[in-house]
Amino acid sequence: MENAKIAVIGLGSMGLGMARSLLRRGWDVCGVDLSTEARNALAAAGGRIAETPQAAVDGCQIVLSVVVNAQQTETILFGPGGVAAAMTQGSVFVSSATMMPKASREFADRLASKGILYLDAPISGGAVKADAGELSVMASGAPEAFDIAEKMLADIAQKVFRLGDKPGVGASVKMINQLLAGVHIAAACEAMALAAKLDLDLPQVYEVIKGSAGNSWMFENRVPHILDGDYAPLSAVEIFVKDLGIIQDMARAERYPAPVAAAALQMFLATSGAGMGGDDDASVARLYASLSDVDLPAPKARG
Repeated sequence: MENAKIAVIGLGSMGLGMARSLLRRGWDVCGVDLSTEARNALAAAGGRIAETPQAAVDGCQIVLSVVVNAQQTETILFGPGGVAAAMTQGSVFVSSATMMPKASREFADRLASKGILYLDAPISGGAVKADAGELSVMASGAPEAFDIAEKMLADIAQKVFRLGDKPGVGASVKMINQLLAGVHIAAACEAMALAAKLDLDLPQVYEVIKGSAGNSWMFENRVPHILDGDYAPLSAVEIFVKDLGIIQDMARAERYPAPVAAAALQMFLATSGAGMGGDDDASVARLYASLSDVDLPAPKARG
């Protein structure tokens, strides 16, 4: 499909980056978000702004939804002013929200009854990669949906994993990724707080681990936030409260033990309960520090 008009619903750190990436690749992007700051940022990048989701999808064959969860997706699609009533038959709704696989399948079935295609396409990579068009997309859905969305997916992603024809597979794979991501963040925070407790040079520890077998993508990405005392939320603690909670629900339904993920969830819950739920997920290190009389680099003030 040639570049055309596309609606992007949700202009948070991921959605805004994806929208800007599409603009640079020649798409006519119309975005919608509750945040005035986010709308202004898209307009500054050359995008158009709609007042409502229904207005954004007018004339679009692709609607890219970059919201947080199934509840928000439900509202966008079928709530008051929902886009399902405004999308044309044969168009495709591309959902990047993290949700239970069952929810993805239900959305696909409800849209199919209206002649609308659904692509289950959760993402990974973070805000920087979103803006660079270098995400990983874990997608599943009907071949017709892939045919329409293929060019768009290539323009937001470095890797597009086509995981089959059934919605819900993408959501399942994303939850496996989130299990590992949450555990790795919690482990990185535990390790750095222990390093501080041992009075080690934290930047030196970071460099050693980066070049050693204990490294992970999350360690390498999140520890600089700790070293800089910068907890502005690129990915908030509450995201992993949600995602690791979904993993526990999925595991319980399958009668599958997930004790390591459960332990990580408890640390994110404790961090949120300590008042840091809206801060960067590296704030788990601050929770560890508060439990053991550890001094980490002082948090930067935020305006």
